[in-house]
Amino acid sequence: MREYWIKGVRMKRDVLVTSLARQKPVPKLVQKSAVDRSKDALSRVEHLENQMAKLSELVREHAEDVDRLVRIVAEDRDVIRRQLLRKHHEQVRVRKHLRDSNSKVGFDS
Repeated sequence: MREYWIKGVRMKRDVLVTSLARQKPVPKLVQKSAVDRSKDALSRVEHLENQMAKLSELVREHAEDVDRLVRIVAEDRDVIRRQLLRKHHEQVRVRKHLRDSNSKVGFDS
């Protein structure tokens, strides 16, 4: 069993060595001039500045959207609170009316 494993590793290593030998050598990268490197750096900086400007705009718009949503929720809460308060006052009036009418009926009897 152990011989098989060692033999398998050796076979894998042989395949790897032969495949590496068949590959074409990678040509050396052509050296860029200092001017080209400076242009590349400047274009990258400009690209990053544009991305930052877009990101800032998106953050500003998001903050405005959140503010609008908070205002809408607050207005909705206020409307719901007023409706519940109105309903409660109506129930109190009905109970008071029933109490008054029941007490008058009790005295008439």
